[in-house]
Amino acid sequence: MKSLKMMALLAFTMIGTAAFAQTKTEKIKVLGNCGMCKKRIETGLKTAGVSSATWDKDSKFLTVSYDSSKLNNEAIQQKIADLGHDTPKAKAKNEVYDKLPSCCKYDRTGKTTKAH
Repeated sequence: MKSLKMMALLAFTMIGTAAFAQTKTEKIKVLGNCGMCKKRIETGLKTAGVSSATWDKDSKFLTVSYDSSKLNNEAIQQKIADLGHDTPKAKAKNEVYDKLPSCCKYDRTGKTTKAH
C-alpha cells in the first residue's frame, strides 16, 4: 500500500512538472492606444492555451503566458493582428484596422509621437 501511494505521488509530480515545463511567457510589441485597445487585446487572447495576457498601453508591450504545446508566438501574433493590432510578425488587415474606433487608430508606421 505504501509503494502504491509513493507511485501515485511520483506520477502526480511528473505530470505537474510536464505541464509547468510547457508554459512559456513572452513579451510582444503590440500597437494600440487606449483602454479599449487593452480590453480588446487581452479579451481576444482568452483562448485555449493562453493562461494570461496583459497589455501595457504606455510601453505597447503584451506579456503573455501560454502553453507552448498548443500555441506558438506566431499564432499569438496572428490572433492579435486578427483583432486589428499590428505586431512585429503579423499586420492587421486594412479592413479590420479600419473598423476600429477612432481612439484605437494607432500610427501604423510604428512611430510614436509625443503630445505637445
